[in-house]
Amino acid sequence: MPWLILLLAGFLEICWAAGLKYSNGLTNLRWTAFTAVTLIGSMVLLAQAVRTLPLGTAYAVWTGIGAAGTAILGIVLFGEPRTILRLVCIGLILLGILGLRLAAGETPQG
Repeated sequence: MPWLILLLAGFLEICWAAGLKYSNGLTNLRWTAFTAVTLIGSMVLLAQAVRTLPLGTAYAVWTGIGAAGTAILGIVLFGEPRTILRLVCIGLILLGILGLRLAAGETPQG
């Protein structure tokens, strides 16, 4: 269950990062509120996950999910470059997340 909570926290991190872009420098009230709510939700869920998971592992996985997910959103939503090198690097982040998960002593299904 802590891994599922951490996954959701990472998803909310992607949401608030995208919200920052849509908020136009926090000048759009609706998107600023969305950003604030998803940021707080992400932090609350991360705090719950680190009650059980090792802090370093949980934080690295959380930021990795956010970094990879936000980079993918940048490509899909905002027309950022879709180069082979960029995609390989996103893949390396995802492999790092999987490696940290495995190194924590649990299988990905657990």
